[in-house]
Amino acid sequence: MHAAAERHDPDTRAMEDQTAHLELALMEQFIRARGYDPAKLGELLADERERLQKEALAHAAGKLAEIESRAHFIRELHGER
Repeated sequence: MHAAAERHDPDTRAMEDQTAHLELALMEQFIRARGYDPAKLGELLADERERLQKEALAHAAGKLAEIESRAHFIRELHGER
């Protein structure tokens, strides 16, 4: 499917929305695990906040890649694409 068509496909948009929500949840989980409140990041010094957000984003991206890899493996096991 062409990229422009995918943007208008309700299934693709729904999947992107779910992925965005999962990414945010993973980032918030990471931040909380480090002892911070995601709602209070604005109270941190800019350098510390940016470092924490970058680390949280990298963590979430890694987890999302792992999830996608596992899903791909499962689809292959079931003979799906």
